[in-house]
Amino acid sequence: MSNVGQNSVSSSPTFDSPILPTEESPSQTSTEDTNPTLSQPNVVIEDNVSNESNPSKLKSIVWEHFKKEKINNEWKATCNHCKKKFSGDSKNGTSHLRDHMRRCNKRDGARIELSKAITMHEYPLSIVDHVQFRKYCFNLQPLFEMPSRRTIRRDIFNIYEEKKIKTMSMLECNEGRIAITTDMWTADHQNKGYMAITAHYIDHSWTLQKRILRFEYVPAPHTADVIASTLMKCFLDWNIDRKLTSITVDNCTVNDSVVRLLVDKLGGGTLLLNGSFFHMRCCAHILHLIVKDGLHVIGNGIERIRQSVIFWSATPKRWERFEEASPLPYKDVFSRCVQLHQDPLYKNLPTEDDWIFAAEICERFKLFYDITEGFSGTKYLTTNLYFPSICKIRVSLKEWMMHTNEIISSMAKSMLEKFEKYWSSVNGIMGVATVLDPRYKTPLLEYYFEKIFGVDADFEVERIVQLCRDLVSEYEEKKMSLTTNAQSSSSTSLSSVPIDLGDQCEFQAYLSRKKQKKLQVKSELDRYLELELVPSTPNFDILNWWKINGPQFPILKDIARDVFAIPVSTVASESTFSTGGRLLSAQHNRLLPSMVEALTCSQNWLWAEEELNSNEVDLYEDGEIEQEESMDFGV
Repeated sequence: MSNVGQNSVSSSPTFDSPILPTEESPSQTSTEDTNPTLSQPNVVIEDNVSNESNPSKLKSIVWEHFKKEKINNEWKATCNHCKKKFSGDSKNGTSHLRDHMRRCNKRDGARIELSKAITMHEYPLSIVDHVQFRKYCFNLQPLFEMPSRRTIRRDIFNIYEEKKIKTMSMLECNEGRIAITTDMWTADHQNKGYMAITAHYIDHSWTLQKRILRFEYVPAPHTADVIASTLMKCFLDWNIDRKLTSITVDNCTVNDSVVRLLVDKLGGGTLLLNGSFFHMRCCAHILHLIVKDGLHVIGNGIERIRQSVIFWSATPKRWERFEEASPLPYKDVFSRCVQLHQDPLYKNLPTEDDWIFAAEICERFKLFYDITEGFSGTKYLTTNLYFPSICKIRVSLKEWMMHTNEIISSMAKSMLEKFEKYWSSVNGIMGVATVLDPRYKTPLLEYYFEKIFGVDADFEVERIVQLCRDLVSEYEEKKMSLTTNAQSSSSTSLSSVPIDLGDQCEFQAYLSRKKQKKLQVKSELDRYLELELVPSTPNFDILNWWKINGPQFPILKDIARDVFAIPVSTVASESTFSTGGRLLSAQHNRLLPSMVEALTCSQNWLWAEEELNSNEVDLYEDGEIEQEESMDFGV
């Protein structure tokens, strides 16, 4: 079997086909007329159709790609692709036209499209050597010259470089900031570590976008210094080091150190509120850890059910026996298996109390399952939509701690301890996003904080509102700084001339009155908060609301654009590993890291381009159609 990672090219399959002449210098009779005069008189076009009087008229296959026309009593053959003209007299034959077909640059488009198809649909590079594929292409176009794997690799790298420049330009021109998700993955069939770095942003049309920036091979050891250096190099290469809002990573000590190193290297002045929002812990991963802690506490309560499932699914014969009783409810299947087969090795038959306890646990864990599914989306906003759900978890854990069942109470206590670590680190940014949601604003904060914090609820609400005010001040200063710089650069500098303002005390008093008057004017945030809440409907599009109403609140609009782009999970980067896993399968495990990155990144960029051009649903991510509408996790 040929391998896609090798540079060698297997011999082309042989089948019945016309033998095309090799490329050589055109004869004197096929001299190109590179500067034809299209407006010359006496132009006669001969159709590519034979008739009874002249059965051999334009019968050659090359005339599918040339137009024969008579210009000033001289027959010319015009290439349909590049529009160059050649001698079209029948006595000169068609060999020179065949030679041109091999050299015509315009025909390279078909080869480029083949390279794009291989990239987008994850075909193996060796497809160009497959016998039936070559026959198929020949029947579509006999003059198409099948490229080698070496040529396809070169074209894929060219596509990668071209799309990379285009994506860099797009990110540079984007007005808003960029949020990053990243994660590490070890390829099973290469035993190499790859890092996926994905950018998330809201474009000029207020559409949520994501682009893979790097799928880079990172040699071991994967220490905090190595990971931080790799990320920093990516930020500098893409010129986004001064446009970042946050970086979403899994919850582990190494990533904590990575974020601290990045903040030091980037400088707090380039980040929002000196980096207060920069570290975003993956919510899906935190919920997984919370559930894992809970299951560890209640392991004994459902151990017999677990062991029963393991026992009856261990061998094909046992599974067949289990299926014989499967029409019954699952709680009755195991006892039925005992009655039918009386297997002496089976000693973990669940009791009635086990099933009652398991039903209670499943009902409680379903809340975590539903919310984790919501966090896993990448085509809709997650920063604001799941704040109510996170609050529900916090309230539910507090209620479970009061349960009469000691095991459930202990489980809830263990889960709440883990949850507090997550809550303290992300409720700030999620709270700001909730305030910027016109359906919720501060009333939703007040509703849940009363349940969570009791008498301290007002303090917590004010803390979130103050974060919003601090962001407004920071964005206003930045906007004024940009305006001042623009004015100073466009104006002519003049030498300062001392001006006598008269009584300085009166001038200072005037400034004080002006400042006091300015403070009395309602701020942009206050005007926004005083608006009535927008009705919460399943099809509400928050980005479209800000697109329409943003001109009323220009500063808040900029903040909303940046905050809403922050993903609360690393699913976007982890889904990239699904693509990497398919590329580096057991059959195709010798691709070089540079080719893996070119294929993975180019696939993302090409599909994004296709989606923008066609406005169709994105079908490539994990092979499934991802729902465009966000799920309604309302109060």
